[in-house]
Amino acid sequence: MTQKNIAILMFNDVEILDFAGPYEVFSIASEINEDKPFNVYLVAETLNSLQSHNGLSINPDFTLLDSPVPDVIFIPGGIGTKAAMNQLQILAWIQSKGHYADLIVSVCTGALLLAKVGLLDGLVATTHHLALEQLRALAPQTTIVDNQRYVDNGKIITAAGISAGIDVSLYVIAKLLGDDKALKTAQYMEYDWKPKAKITPTPKISNSLGL
Repeated sequence: MTQKNIAILMFNDVEILDFAGPYEVFSIASEINEDKPFNVYLVAETLNSLQSHNGLSINPDFTLLDSPVPDVIFIPGGIGTKAAMNQLQILAWIQSKGHYADLIVSVCTGALLLAKVGLLDGLVATTHHLALEQLRALAPQTTIVDNQRYVDNGKIITAAGISAGIDVSLYVIAKLLGDDKALKTAQYMEYDWKPKAKITPTPKISNSLGL
């Protein structure tokens, strides 16, 4: 298997576990498998240090302009999504890189950024329980659900709040490599995870990626 590039978008006031959970999952999966299936890295507008919600300092690995071409894009959430939704470079990166990526995954209020660029139109999606109404307002052509840890539309997957980023990351590993690799990763992390049934909805209309 060719190593997959996992790009995690960064911005100020990102929720820590939204990005750190997926980062840990994919890093562990590469650490414990000889074929090193994933190359995970942080991408931001600049290489300047960022601050997460609650003040953790973050050093991005690449800028939006020079990062490796991602196979999987993770869009975390946090209160910083409010500002990120008005940062044109971030929105353009999601659209341009998302067109070629195999998967686009949001965690928590990262779904708001996908909605902002029209990628959730006609799909089924979820987000943090406190942001469901905000997502409904921003994405009126999207069916919003509140009883799922993650929702798989094929290319675009959305996850619920914060800790759900770990669950959806393990799900992505299962989707790409099989349940055995995902369970092996979860067991190494001492994380209680089991493959679960998912919603695989039929899109009602095409979104801006034609999906």
